[in-house]
Amino acid sequence: MNAATELVCAPETTARRLEQLLYREARLLDTECWDAWLALVAPDIHYWMPAVENRRRSDKLGAWEPGRGAYFDDSLRELSIRVARFKQPSAWAEDPPTRHVHVISNVEVYCTEHPDEYRVYSNFVNYRSRGEADNDLLLGRREDIWRHASGEFLLARRKVLITQSLLLSKNLNTFF
Repeated sequence: MNAATELVCAPETTARRLEQLLYREARLLDTECWDAWLALVAPDIHYWMPAVENRRRSDKLGAWEPGRGAYFDDSLRELSIRVARFKQPSAWAEDPPTRHVHVISNVEVYCTEHPDEYRVYSNFVNYRSRGEADNDLLLGRREDIWRHASGEFLLARRKVLITQSLLLSKNLNTFF
């Protein structure tokens, strides 16, 4: 769905709740509260971060497409495995731990064709610092679907679009 085919903006109270939820999600990730973060994820989650390909505007393939390269193309099972790995003593890449700061901005919330789902756009900065001198700055935008069920919102879909076409990070041990 693009901006020209958006439905209507979500009610202000719903938009505010979802905006606050995105800020809470960032805090949970920054403080390594991975189980609490996973509790925000729907059982049928699709968490997708396509690799960006540099293509000319006239190229109809576009910069990313489902089925082509992706850094993440995860379900709840893969996300759970990644979280479990962070907790293992053998996760030497995380000892000492990477320090994260997630900054979320430009939050927009729209109704979808499903009355219990909301399309949420946001921008992010993920600053990662490891050891004495390893620092990474990852920037991009997200396109989410948040589902309201049993009085709470759950993340059902996330598409992470980064600005970099070549990642210079030594690893990608983060969630966006």
